[in-house]
Amino acid sequence: MQVSVRWIGASLLGLMAGCASAATLDETLKLELVRQKVPGVAVAVVKGGEIAMERGYGFANLELGVRVHPETIFQSGSAGKQFTAALILLLAQDGLLELDGLLELDDPLAQHLPGTPGAWSGITVRQLLTHTSGLDDPYEKLDLTRNYTEAELLAIYGTVPLLFAPGADWSYSNMGYHALGFLASHVGGKFYGDQLVERLFLPAGMSTARVINERDIVLHRADGYDLEDGAPKNQSWVAPNLNTTGDGSIYLSVRDFARWDLALRRGAPLDFALQDAMRSPAVLSNGRTEAYGFGWELEDQEGHAAISHSGAWQGFTSMWIYLLETDLSVIVLTNCSEADPQVFADLVLRHYL
Repeated sequence: MQVSVRWIGASLLGLMAGCASAATLDETLKLELVRQKVPGVAVAVVKGGEIAMERGYGFANLELGVRVHPETIFQSGSAGKQFTAALILLLAQDGLLELDGLLELDDPLAQHLPGTPGAWSGITVRQLLTHTSGLDDPYEKLDLTRNYTEAELLAIYGTVPLLFAPGADWSYSNMGYHALGFLASHVGGKFYGDQLVERLFLPAGMSTARVINERDIVLHRADGYDLEDGAPKNQSWVAPNLNTTGDGSIYLSVRDFARWDLALRRGAPLDFALQDAMRSPAVLSNGRTEAYGFGWELEDQEGHAAISHSGAWQGFTSMWIYLLETDLSVIVLTNCSEADPQVFADLVLRHYL
């Protein structure tokens, strides 16, 4: 099946003329797909303790004409940070970080991770989780096509100046979550991605979730795309080791993500005390708080208290929103770096609210 650069618009033009205030949610989402020029999107809704909706729109692969389905595998982007954070809390609960109880995450990273840069001596595990470490991002110093070792990455990261004294302010840092992935692998005794599968994904019923591996055969894997002059192009290649870091390098389907959401509601494999810790705001050294917990954003959505996280990486974007008081969650996964998943999520939220 051949798919042109008009891949989906031609088949949906008839919907545009008839779309009005009475448009169905399906029609609205299809029209938004056309408006944003997104190849494909998967959407799930969790409500009332069950998956109330899971649908795919558009194409997972433009060249082969493969359509998106609920089992299509996307990349999480930074929405996957919550899984790294959850694993760190489980390891702390196990006592593997030698911390005094669940909330005592204030030991220096260097105490538990060999090779930590000297400039990071004042950075704690908690500060990495909450983006209050002062770490910047290293991308100007990295060649994304080079397969660095962990030791090489830590050495490069140590040359990036701190933005502020640890704990003094808030600044989003992917590099900080790289370090958390390294930490989990070290104290857990095996690659952190294997621990995610064993301790979070399989217990939650996320049967196809895993860390990215481009050499493996992954059924229903979507391709990622960029837009250039409005036309889709294949994503740029990234070296394998830079696609396995703890900042959100996860393969998963919208069905997997919905099952994670359901697992949170039943308190297993992440119990409610750990979830409370994850959604506690970051506290700075001056006493000010920031609306970010451990891998979860804490800002309201559509006027409702929520936990959420977005993501964007290598031709994919994502959005997960859980309205805490209305028992409603929305998950959006796209395979286009320019896509705005928040817009899709807002359309779904307004429909259900």
